[in-house]
Amino acid sequence: MTLSRRAVDSEGVTISYLDSGGPGPTVVILHGLAGSAVEFIPTAESLSDFRALLVDQRGHGHSTRVPGDTSRAAFVADIVRVIEAEAHGPVSLVGQSMGAHTALMVAAARPDLVERLVLLEGGAGSGDRAENARLGDFFRSWPIPFIDASAARAHLGDGPLERAWVADLENRHDGLHPRFDPDVMVQIIDAVAVPRWGEWESVSVATLVVYANGGIFSEEDKAEFVRRGQHAQRIDVDEASHDAHLDAFDRWVSLLQSFLHEGQPR
Repeated sequence: MTLSRRAVDSEGVTISYLDSGGPGPTVVILHGLAGSAVEFIPTAESLSDFRALLVDQRGHGHSTRVPGDTSRAAFVADIVRVIEAEAHGPVSLVGQSMGAHTALMVAAARPDLVERLVLLEGGAGSGDRAENARLGDFFRSWPIPFIDASAARAHLGDGPLERAWVADLENRHDGLHPRFDPDVMVQIIDAVAVPRWGEWESVSVATLVVYANGGIFSEEDKAEFVRRGQHAQRIDVDEASHDAHLDAFDRWVSLLQSFLHEGQPR
């Protein structure tokens, strides 16, 4: 599979994305906070009979790093712009964590553009500002720039998420830098934390909700989210973290493929 990088302008912000160019229906995939399209390349490669669009959401990856607007409405508008530019009808929309939150809001705002929804470790909105501020402090604590990938791994660790961060570092003249700004990350996650139950309860398309047993949501959170969805099917993944697309890849891809192929010609 050869991925091409494309971009659209969304109200003065550049939104970059990878296009698999596959032959089948379009699947749009949205990463989580402080991630990027790159970590979902293996997922796209497993969907060879689909056309996968992997979007760098604003503030992330190759998209505008410090956008003036970090509201949820701005994120929704970005994804709508990509879908309208690239698809000739409704798409399957997949999101993880923050990306799941964006995905459900797109499905609520523009049901004509979404025919199927997959939410990995997502919810209607949770967290608090103190917790989010600590996350920003963690990102600011990175000794930037890293001299090389080995130095980055030594500081960050060697787990699946940390390896994804290291793989996506930007090589500048003075060393390796993350493709996100800590202050922007805090602004974004503060907006994600605001509950959006009305939007979630309005989503009418078939939805697969995937949770990890080692994820960030309590059993009560998971049960309430699924109960309040119109057509939500829940599947749990054992021995997985919040980033199950990285550390439980085979199970994640199996669930995703099965759900996306429902109703598709075999």
